[in-house]
Amino acid sequence: MKKISYTLIACLLSVGLAACSSNDAKQDKQNDSAKSTETTQADQKEQQKKMEEMQKKLDAQKIDDQKVVATVNKDKITGSEYNSALSTIQGQLQQSGQDPTSKEGAKAVKKQTIDALVGQELILQDAEKKGFKASDKQVDKQLKEEKKQFKDNAQFEEALKKSGLTVDQLKSDIADSIKYSQYIDKEIKSTSVSEKDVKAYYDQYAEQMKKQKQKAPDFKEVKSQIKKQLESQEKQKEVQKEIEKLKKSAKIHVSI
Repeated sequence: MKKISYTLIACLLSVGLAACSSNDAKQDKQNDSAKSTETTQADQKEQQKKMEEMQKKLDAQKIDDQKVVATVNKDKITGSEYNSALSTIQGQLQQSGQDPTSKEGAKAVKKQTIDALVGQELILQDAEKKGFKASDKQVDKQLKEEKKQFKDNAQFEEALKKSGLTVDQLKSDIADSIKYSQYIDKEIKSTSVSEKDVKAYYDQYAEQMKKQKQKAPDFKEVKSQIKKQLESQEKQKEVQKEIEKLKKSAKIHVSI
């Protein structure tokens, strides 16, 4: 009996020790998990804090919506237009690894925003002179496409309200966008991109990926995409040349 009892006790002790060991391991794991969760939460809070601080700095670069920031011939560019373009350019600089809130970054953002708005206005004015128009049918079609991004009309209306736009103002913006595109397609020459240029761009990209210890996709897979990107860049250079020509005969006054 004693032998059996000792064996039973030994088994119980063995099970108990295993259970204790398991419980200790679980407790350690739970403690580690808790610490990891706390660390993750702390990191997230810190990251959130940094993002909020950055957003405050970005918002500080905005100006009053009603302020006239520039006059191009007789047309005025308002603070509202400036702030909208500003946000886009701030984002572009951040994506390229630059800080738009640094002293140099802030200067670059302001200049690029003004240049973009003035250039756009010059193109639109010239498009108007040359008779480019957006039909109601074209505007309505584009408006429908815009609405598809929202769950329903109520959500669309709410988004409009938050952006400070009316449907008529949105339609006007869409019409300008259509006229701008028509002008670029008809008035700005397209520059062809050679196979050599595409391959050179790909090789540079592949080398960068290699340095980051990543594998670039096969050339055939991205060839078409790279060609379109390079053609777009060349087209933009031609647009800029046209803007510089238009500037020579324009009266431009920047107020900020």
